[in-house]
Amino acid sequence: MYRISIFASGSGTNAENLIRHFMHHSDIVVDSIVSNVEGAFVLKRAKKFDIESFVFSRHEFREGKKVLKLMEERNVDLIVLAGFLQLIPEVLVRRLPLINIHPALLPKYGGKGMYGMCVHEAVKESRDKETGITIHLIDEKYDEGEILFQKTCPVLDEDSPEDIANKVHQLEYEFFPQVIENYLRRHD
Repeated sequence: MYRISIFASGSGTNAENLIRHFMHHSDIVVDSIVSNVEGAFVLKRAKKFDIESFVFSRHEFREGKKVLKLMEERNVDLIVLAGFLQLIPEVLVRRLPLINIHPALLPKYGGKGMYGMCVHEAVKESRDKETGITIHLIDEKYDEGEILFQKTCPVLDEDSPEDIANKVHQLEYEFFPQVIENYLRRHD
């Protein structure tokens, strides 16, 4: 049985999608939700599904030891970032595999400060004809780990940043669970 912990900072729509996907899975379970934001809506989503959640301060995340201890105590096999907006400390990167989803085609629109609507606004401003998602492993830098999967969608001239976000969310919901599953099976 594989145990995953989802790290999220915001509303948690991707986290809920993953929880629903793995709810009745034979060998993958969402063990916990971890956040760096007290009162993040993702914590309410976790409660709705009876999944334990934990909140760590910015300092505790930066230092990493308490977070790593929790992951080890819970026998977590994989950390999944789903809208988590803090750099992962080296102590975690060295000990556990981490997967992130980014709402653009990296290396474009990656790095510190490039998340959510900021990304979609940048895509619109640049008049790109396509955008998409990148699912990648985490290293010590923002959005630079090994790319596992990318999927594109068209950007029409009349698309607003909100339209672009909706298209990207649909890709996230469809492909993120599959890529996580494939990654875990690949490392059997």
